[in-house]
Parts: sequence; C-alpha cells; structure tokens
Amino acid sequence: MEKSGLSRRIFEKIRRLFLAGLLVVVPIIVTFLILRLLFRAVDGLLAPVITQLTGRDLPGIGLLATIVIVFLAGFFISSVFGSRLYSIGEVLFIKTPLVRTVYGGAKQLMESMFLPTGKAFKQVVLVEYPRKNGWAIGFVGGELVVNGKPLISVFVPSTPTPFTGFVINYPSEEVIPLSISVEEGVKFVVSGGIVAPEKLKAAGAGPVEPLGKLA
Repeated sequence: MEKSGLSRRIFEKIRRLFLAGLLVVVPIIVTFLILRLLFRAVDGLLAPVITQLTGRDLPGIGLLATIVIVFLAGFFISSVFGSRLYSIGEVLFIKTPLVRTVYGGAKQLMESMFLPTGKAFKQVVLVEYPRKNGWAIGFVGGELVVNGKPLISVFVPSTPTPFTGFVINYPSEEVIPLSISVEEGVKFVVSGGIVAPEKLKAAGAGPVEPLGKLA
C-alpha cells in the first residue's frame, strides 16, 4: 500500500509539473508560430525587390523596409498635404471596380480591429459552423434583410490568424450571443481555444439575453 501511495504521489507530481510546463510553453509556441507566419508574409513583400537591387539576400530586410514605409506613411498622412493627397488617391481606389472591393473590405477590417472610432465588431457570438452541432466563435459585423428576412452577418475567423476567415449570414435565432468582449474572443481564437474566457469556464455561465436588434 505504501508503495502504491508513493507511486500515486509521484505520478501526481509529474502530472502537475507537466501541466505547469504546458501553461508556459504552449503560449510561447503559439506566439512564435504566429509571429513567424507574419514575419514571412511581411518580409516576403519587399525582400525580393531589395535582394535584386543589392544583390544580397538579407533576412528580415523586407520586414524592416515595410516597417519603415508604414511609419513614413503615417507621418505623411498626418500632414495636411498628405491627408488631402491620400483622400484623392482613395477616391481613385474606390472608383476602381475590382480594387475597391478588396481595398474597402481590408480597410474596414483594420479599422474595426484597431480603431475605437471605426466600425468595430458589435458582439462575440456562437454559431453552428462548419457542420450541425459544431460550434464556432464569431464576431457580429452587422445586419442584412433579404426577401424580408433579417439576417446577422457573422465573421468566423480562422486560427491562429484572425485576420482571415469567412463571413456567414445567419438568421437571428441561430446566433447565440456571448457575454465576453471582442478582445477575449480574439484571444480564444488565436490560442486555438486554450485561453478560454473565465465567464465561459464558470459553472452556469452561458449566453446573455437574446441578440435582438443591433445598434
């Protein structure tokens, strides 16, 4: 019996240590994978051009150049002249059929996620996706009315990069609102479900009142 109890205590100790290690290692790995994905995507934008100009392959130079361009663009747009010139250029983008679709959607997505004054996502919801009885976290973008039937536009992001995903229009009765913030919803998606909001983990926690009419 003593040996059995000792073995059990040793097993529990190993289990606790392993779980503690997971809590430390998994967020680091997820963060590293996402940053590496973003690094490769951004670095690949300008790296080929710089490599062709300099004749040397410099890892990270594309990312550095992109960051510099972003800061210069922010500085330029902050000036009166730059703001007016940007407004003229934006009008040209909006009037170009194919470009306006991509540009307009990308701009609204960035504004909704980074600017408090932008058209932010209104609420975090739970929807059936990609199959019946399979539930996914989504973000309410707005409302539609099709043939007299009200629909709720829900953006269902992909993991671990919430910048891509699918927009699905659901009847209001098929959308379950959750009592968590958009930031908590994004953390849940990025972590692959590991970082679950405390409100959803608590016993008895669930949806708030029906979604109803959006503001």
